[in-house]
Amino acid sequence: MNILGIIPARYASTRFPGKPLAMIGDKPMIQWVWEGVSRIEELSHVVVATDDERIYRCVKAFGGNVMMTGTHHRSGTDRCGEVLQRMGSDANQYDVVINIQGDEPRVAASQIATLAHCFDNPDIEIATLKKRITDSESLFSPNCVKVTTDLQGNAICFSRHPIPYLRGVEQAQWMDRYAYFKHIGVYAFRLSTLQRVMTFSPTPIEQAESLEQMRWLENGLRIAVRETDIENIAIDTPDDLQHLLSSMKTNNAIN
Repeated sequence: MNILGIIPARYASTRFPGKPLAMIGDKPMIQWVWEGVSRIEELSHVVVATDDERIYRCVKAFGGNVMMTGTHHRSGTDRCGEVLQRMGSDANQYDVVINIQGDEPRVAASQIATLAHCFDNPDIEIATLKKRITDSESLFSPNCVKVTTDLQGNAICFSRHPIPYLRGVEQAQWMDRYAYFKHIGVYAFRLSTLQRVMTFSPTPIEQAESLEQMRWLENGLRIAVRETDIENIAIDTPDDLQHLLSSMKTNNAIN
């Protein structure tokens, strides 16, 4: 199976402009992501998709594969779709596309492998990950997206609100009475499915929650959800970066 890894990396982040170029030790963040992803044996090819010449030049300088894409995209999935369009017929050599977050500099190879092997099942169209929620702050935070699955491990709903609502139970006891999971935002698509996804228009629940994955569910696609016990560290703000640097210094993980 041939799998294409795409790392969307835009410059104009609202909370942290230029974060792909933020330095971690002696390397920019996007290089940490690239090098981590490039070592994953399940991936046949990896490309950074960016909207900014500075990021483009940076990736070229450290020897990575990079493609310029438009500035109009509202999501990483849209940017992945443009990569496929620009590749033309060359995209057909890939069976699966994995959209890998460009702001998670410590990519877990096991998570990517888990997603890749989902497609050993020919019925799976889209796959993503979840992790057990262990603190009430995350459970009730709208910034922590929750996912609920059916008995076969397919997503029923993604929401910024805890689902299900536990009737007659004090909120302080919810985690003791039900296993809630947060969504880990790494997506894998069968090539034909991603090409189809790119034709969908925004949908009501997607717009209400501001969660693009609801568009796929609202259009009748199935999303397989697999569990991970790894805590992904996303860099959304300069404070997040400082916390990561402190952690890496403690563990002597910075070059």
